[in-house]
Amino acid sequence: GDTIHVHINGGDEKVRFIGINTPETHGPGGLKECFGQEAAVRMAQLIPVGTKVDLVGDKDQRDKYGRLLAYVYRESDHLFLNLAMVQQGFAEAYTFPPNTAHESEFVAAQAAARDKNLGLWSACGGPHKPIN
Repeated sequence: GDTIHVHINGGDEKVRFIGINTPETHGPGGLKECFGQEAAVRMAQLIPVGTKVDLVGDKDQRDKYGRLLAYVYRESDHLFLNLAMVQQGFAEAYTFPPNTAHESEFVAAQAAARDKNLGLWSACGGPHKPIN
């Protein structure tokens, strides 16, 4: 839900969305969190395989796992996917300095989604609830 694979300049890159965090589908030790599968499905609906996206970086270009860090926009209509996932309740705002360009937007979107009881806020009562 918060990591995608993209084809760039003849190679494949793992891209981690900046500023958001979705529940885990395959976390450490096989951890699965409430609404993780739904978040992954929603991302696949928003950008099916083959969809062209625009990537915009921030201060840090890569994380400690070597993933490219980006704000991701669907090329066809410029939908800001990081923000859309938070607005719809499929992700939480997740600030990891120094990449904070859209922090206030993400925090406001999270508050609105939580207030409307959307997605993980309704199904799970909030993020990071393990599935037994």
